[in-house]
Amino acid sequence: MSIESTPRGVTVTASTVRQILTLPSFQNATLLAGASGLHRMVRSINTMEVPDVLPWTNEGELLLTTGYPMRSNPLALEDFIVELDKRGLAGLAIKLGRYIDELPEAMLRRADEIGFPVVQVDDTIAFADMLNQVLLEILGRSASAIEKAERDHEDLMQLVLHGEGIPQVIEAVQAQLSHDVDGSVVVALAERTGQFAHVAGGDLADAAAVILDDDGAFRATAFGHGVHNIGALSLAVGSVKAEGNRGYLVAIRCDRPWTSSEVITLERGATVAALVLTREAAVSAVEHKYRADLLRDVLAGRVSASTATARAANFGWDLSGPRVVVVAADPPTAGTLEGGRADQRTKAWTSRVRALDPGAATATFAAESVAVLSAPEGVVPDERVFDDLATVLAPAGKRFDGIVGVSRVASDLDALPAAYAQAWEAVRVGRMLEADRTVSRFDDLGLYRLLSWIPDSSELRSFLTDTLGELAGPEGNPEVDELRRTLTVLLETNLNVAETARQLHFHYNTLRYRVNKLEKLLGPFTSDARLRADLLVALHVWQMRVAHT
Repeated sequence: MSIESTPRGVTVTASTVRQILTLPSFQNATLLAGASGLHRMVRSINTMEVPDVLPWTNEGELLLTTGYPMRSNPLALEDFIVELDKRGLAGLAIKLGRYIDELPEAMLRRADEIGFPVVQVDDTIAFADMLNQVLLEILGRSASAIEKAERDHEDLMQLVLHGEGIPQVIEAVQAQLSHDVDGSVVVALAERTGQFAHVAGGDLADAAAVILDDDGAFRATAFGHGVHNIGALSLAVGSVKAEGNRGYLVAIRCDRPWTSSEVITLERGATVAALVLTREAAVSAVEHKYRADLLRDVLAGRVSASTATARAANFGWDLSGPRVVVVAADPPTAGTLEGGRADQRTKAWTSRVRALDPGAATATFAAESVAVLSAPEGVVPDERVFDDLATVLAPAGKRFDGIVGVSRVASDLDALPAAYAQAWEAVRVGRMLEADRTVSRFDDLGLYRLLSWIPDSSELRSFLTDTLGELAGPEGNPEVDELRRTLTVLLETNLNVAETARQLHFHYNTLRYRVNKLEKLLGPFTSDARLRADLLVALHVWQMRVAHT
């Protein structure tokens, strides 16, 4: 399918061939061929009385002729209209009987094939009358278009002044572009990602599947700002540039190409949409600051329960009943997001949290996203809930590289500061443990909570080396790694050799051999309970201080 694109809408205000044929000087005209092209736009009119007229023609012209240049070779008319069509002319109007009695059948068939209107005009009407009426029609439409564009712009600005949002702006632009449309016009706002936030006038996928990718997103790299004619489909794209955000206002029709006045309407609509988005971003930033300040005060215990409850209600938060605090913390090395990216992240986090719990309190601070979720019956939600929350903080198709810390259940609002501290403790310890885990729950920390507060001193490393010996080294030695893994599972199963063999997929005798080897390295841990305790603590220390360094 051929695609004809222009950087901007270059079609001036015009009338269709069908509309031109209603003028007084064309009332007795007869359409000889090309009925499917009556939607072609007439932007000017020209006369042809010399054979080499082609270099002097322009796109959108209606060409008037008596056929004088073709009188000696009427058969050449078939090739002639093909050339006119290639140059984008609107149609050919000819007076018959003076120099050419009739047009060749081959020419008329060809005109029907390419949808190029061929009209026989009344030979009693002077070309001057036709020229004047067509030009007056076009100029009149230009004046009307300018007047309408001003009215449309004023209407859109009134929407902004009355506090209306993006849906109302998109619907208004769609109505403005549909004032003389036989079919349907679809107008939509595509966000930076290409996803459509608002659509007015119909189903976008049905109207123009060619402009969408496999995920239903707008192909902005292929169809940038301007007009794109794709077969019978005409696509107009206006850029929406708001602070920290960029999108596209897209308009689609299938009855004819867009005119420049309509493109101006679309572009003004894009400007107004940018104003609305900027206003909404400013309001959202202020609201976010108030939300963040309140939640920070609640989690720091700087506000009474009664005051917090009353202020929280203004944001739709419900802080009553058992609650759990969730802190999604970025890695310490992560840079600070600014502008539009930070706003998008805040919106994504808030939207996902509120979808999970409509009454949840939520805010985003410098390097953390916080939520206070309900805990029905005093039970912490399943870990998959927190994994799902983390996905909105990660780049598309990637894993969140921070840690989501989860507190114990707080029985009431006064217990939230302690719960917030627990969530951050879970984050801090989680950063020391397995790199492949995203969620760290305070209730699951166990011995790691105590070990995390011990400084990384030479005494601690000495204990690690004295207790584990060769097993205290970092990962990388396959034999040592297997022995360390065997020891870990043995201690976790309380020295159940059969169960350890099953978990490690070893033969029983193979495991007995490994146990003997471990006792030669570490001492008689199978019979010395204190040594087993030392080994278990040392393995915890190794996991925190060595495994992922």
